[in-house]
Amino acid sequence: MLRRTKIVATLGPATDDVDVLFEMCRAGLDVARINFSHGKPADHLRRIELLREASLRAGRYVGILGDLSGPKIRIESFVDGKVMLVEGATFTLDTALDAAAGTIDAVGVAYKELTVDVAAGDTLLLNDGLIVLEVTAVEGTRIVTRVVIGGELSNRKGVNRKGGGISAPALTDKDREDIRFAAQHGLDYVALSFVRDADDIRLARELLRAAGSNARIVAKIERHEAVAQLAGIIEATDVVMVARGDLGVEMGHAALTGLQKTIIHQTRHRNRVVITATQMMESMISSPVPTRAEVSDVANAVMDGTDAVMLSAETAAGKYPVKAVAAMAEVIEGAETYHTSHHRPRERTEITFAHTDEAIAHSVMYAANHMHVRAIVALTESGSTTLWMSRLRSDIPIYAFTRHEATRRRVTLYRGVYPVMFEERVGETRSLFDVVFGMLLDLQLVDEGDYVILTKGERAGVQGGTNSMQILQVHR
Repeated sequence: MLRRTKIVATLGPATDDVDVLFEMCRAGLDVARINFSHGKPADHLRRIELLREASLRAGRYVGILGDLSGPKIRIESFVDGKVMLVEGATFTLDTALDAAAGTIDAVGVAYKELTVDVAAGDTLLLNDGLIVLEVTAVEGTRIVTRVVIGGELSNRKGVNRKGGGISAPALTDKDREDIRFAAQHGLDYVALSFVRDADDIRLARELLRAAGSNARIVAKIERHEAVAQLAGIIEATDVVMVARGDLGVEMGHAALTGLQKTIIHQTRHRNRVVITATQMMESMISSPVPTRAEVSDVANAVMDGTDAVMLSAETAAGKYPVKAVAAMAEVIEGAETYHTSHHRPRERTEITFAHTDEAIAHSVMYAANHMHVRAIVALTESGSTTLWMSRLRSDIPIYAFTRHEATRRRVTLYRGVYPVMFEERVGETRSLFDVVFGMLLDLQLVDEGDYVILTKGERAGVQGGTNSMQILQVHR
C-alpha cells in the first residue's frame, strides 16, 4: 500500500549536501521547507538548487515551501550570552535598551510596540513557555515583571503574551522581500507566520501575484486571534499549518490536542490542505530513533486526517536527517494500515457542489470506495480535481496526470495524490486510453485486467474543466 500522508522536511546546514538530499528523497521526502527565519538569500538559493538536483536524480517530484519569518517578537542579547532567572526576582524588558546590553536585571526587546500591547497583570511567556513572567508595571519603554517560572534564558528567544493580543502585522518588510524571492525562484508554497485573520492572507496573495507567482498560501495557526478567526482564515487560504509551538504557548498546552483535531477536521471539511508541525520527532535531532511518545504523536495526526506532517530542526540541524524522514515514513505507514483496516470511508452526502469538477471528484470517490478499483487517474491542469478527491478518505491511490511541472510539484502535498508527467500523445493509431493504460502498466502502477476510474474534461488545457468520469478495465 502506498503511503498517503506526505512528509515535509526543513532544509538547513544538516542537509547542505546533495547526497544527503538524494537519500532524503529516496526515504520519502515530499515537500522541502525553506525557513526564511534562518540564513541569507544566497543560502536559500543554494539549498533550492541542491534539492532540485537531488530530486531529479532520485526521479521524485518534491515541492518547495518557503516559510516567512513573520513578526516573531524576541528579546535582544545578553552581555554574557545567557542569564539564569530565579523565581520571584524582578526582570525588565526594555524596548530602549541596547541590543547586546542584557543582564540578569533587564534585556532589550526588538518590538517597540510591546509596551502598548501589554499591561500590568498580563502573563508573558518566553522561550516557548519555559520562562513565565507576570507584568507588574509598564513604565515608558520598560515592562517590569516578576519571574513566576525561572530558568536559563539565552539570546534572541521568543516572547508571547498569554491569550494573544499582540498587534504586530503579519507581514514585515523582510517578509515582502522574501515573497519576491519566492516568486523569482518558483517556490510552490509560501507560509504566512502569525496570521491574525483573512485580510493577512489576502494581502500576501496580492503581493505574490504582483511578483508574478501562483504559489499557494499556507496560513500558520499560531496566534490566539487566529483560532477565533479560524473559519474565515480557512476559506481565504489554500493550506493550513497547525503550528503547535507558539499555538501551544498562547492557548495553553492542555488545549493543544483538541485544537489540533478541530483545525484538521475543519480544514479538510472546507476542501483545504492541512499540515501538522512542530517537535514531531524532536529527539531525533540527536537520536537515531524517535521516542514512543513521538511515534504516537505522528500516528495520532495521521489518524486525525492531516495531509502532511513536518520535520523542523530534526532535518535542518539534526545529526540524522535521512533517518528522521525514514522514521516518519515508517510511522505513517503503520498508522495508515491500522486506520484503513478499522474505518470505512464516509461520503459527504450533505454537500451542495459549487463546481462541476467538484461534483465529479466526489462521484469518483463514492464509486471507487464501493468497487474493486485499483487506481484513480485524473487528467488535470491545476490539480483541483485531485484535491477534492483527496478530501474523502480512501486507500485508493489518486494519480494526477498533468503536463504542468508546477502542478506536479503542488500535488506533492495532497494526501493520497501522486504526480505523473503526462504529455498527451494521442493520434490516429493511439487513443487516449491506450496512452494512459500504457503509462500505468509501464510504471507498474496497475496490472493488466485491473479496473481504474479516469476523469477528464472535454477540452484539453482548460482549468476546472473536468466534467466526466469513466470506469475502465486496463489492457494493452
